[in-house]
Amino acid sequence: MWTRIFINVTSIIFSNSSRVVYLPLNESKFIENEVTFRSLKFSGEAAETRRSMVRWLALSLGVINPGESRQTAVSVLDAVLYFQFTNKSDPTVEELSQYIGKNWSPINEKTLRYHLLQLKKAQIVGNRKGRYSLVWPDVGNRYNEIAWVNWYFASVVDPIKERVSLVLKELNRR
Repeated sequence: MWTRIFINVTSIIFSNSSRVVYLPLNESKFIENEVTFRSLKFSGEAAETRRSMVRWLALSLGVINPGESRQTAVSVLDAVLYFQFTNKSDPTVEELSQYIGKNWSPINEKTLRYHLLQLKKAQIVGNRKGRYSLVWPDVGNRYNEIAWVNWYFASVVDPIKERVSLVLKELNRR
């Protein structure tokens, strides 16, 4: 007969006086979203061109990894940022493709859609009725970059902060 059950984040251990059974937990099922932010210096080198600034943003927001040579994800982010804050519109895949082809290099639709999906998974981009934009709440000035930054960080970081606080409070009680 089992006498005790111990549960922790990585395992479930059933024990009695003679036997211990270790069953690993599937931690990945608890992950709702992964968020990567990097604190980067913004030097003169990063501010030289639009491309270097968008690359800096892509690194800061975790869209690309340091040393990544592929520019496709950066070009897709640039196109979304251009339409959102400069053109103040929500583009279609075709409009994004035209912008990228003109300002970067031609991109095929499948690759473009893949990178849009990755930005969507990162909670940076959303789409409605075939049009893409930065994720934005239903109220507010969605074409204001400062308002977007404030909303984005609050919407992504605050839920994590709340859960960590909850667990720390519970941990303190034990």
